[in-house]
Amino acid sequence: MRTTGPSQGAQTPLGGEGARPAARVRVVRRPVHGVLLLDKPLGLTSNQALQRVKWLLRAEKAGHTGTLDPLASGVLPLCFGAATKFSQIQLDADKVYETTVRLGVRTETADAEGAILETLPVTCSLGQVVEVLDRFTGPITQIPPMHSALKKDGKPLYAYARAGEDIAREARAVVIHDLELLHAELTGEAPHLRLRVRCSKGTYIRTLGEDIGTALGCGGHLQALRRIETGTLTTAACVSLPALEAMAEDERLACLLPLETLLPGRARIELGPDDAGRFLSGVRRRGSWPDAAEVLVYGRDPQAFLGTAHVQSGELIASRLLSPLDIAQILKKSPASEPA
Repeated sequence: MRTTGPSQGAQTPLGGEGARPAARVRVVRRPVHGVLLLDKPLGLTSNQALQRVKWLLRAEKAGHTGTLDPLASGVLPLCFGAATKFSQIQLDADKVYETTVRLGVRTETADAEGAILETLPVTCSLGQVVEVLDRFTGPITQIPPMHSALKKDGKPLYAYARAGEDIAREARAVVIHDLELLHAELTGEAPHLRLRVRCSKGTYIRTLGEDIGTALGCGGHLQALRRIETGTLTTAACVSLPALEAMAEDERLACLLPLETLLPGRARIELGPDDAGRFLSGVRRRGSWPDAAEVLVYGRDPQAFLGTAHVQSGELIASRLLSPLDIAQILKKSPASEPA
């Protein structure tokens, strides 16, 4: 049964005086478990994108892994159900961005949405650009921008900024693993740099672009930003929001990836039914496994992902477990379309 969207009101049918409006249909939520890689479009906050997909899947529980500004597009892993237990892994992962830095113009927000503060001539050479980019490669410190979601006393910095307040912020240590110059246009009406940035978590690309412009003596702001990788997840595996909206419900569910998508590169341990049951109860299991900081643990019969653990001196010690209900629902697979 087709339901109305979250922003759609009841429709008044055509056909004459006194026609009664159609009743609003309530969306019935259901347990959905897995990871959906969304290519977030421009213009939406990460939470707005999440809420749209959550509604499309009729999911009970959902979260995202790392905020993208409305100005930015690209990889946004969305976690549903039991996958939310492992979202921190992607929050901590390195990211890769492609960005355009407009030179010669400083803005209030360090991006294209802010009011222009200053316009300066661009007189730097390509050699100077390369030298400055080298200086910003490796461990650096950044002062978080006022127009950011970072909180001070429980209130986001952008709320203070909108009220005209400038709050003191401590510099943060981040790492720029690689800073590649894709294109440079240093003359004309819109001088700019196109960059590919591989960086650690917590890096503000807006601040990086602004700081590069300052180091070049002409100022700058971020004109475009696209996240192309987060950890091992790339745009190649993403689905767009329009494509998702055009799908039938079972096709949308087929876009969900297993929870383990968030946990690449971990060794795998399988347990028999008795050991699997005790492991899910938090009881340590003994075996001939080598020490490991984190492993994926599966039940052998039935074949099911149970959670993560670490191995120390032959003991398998649970770290983060799925509930028996989550496991049963995953084994059953997400339900097909049901009447709402």
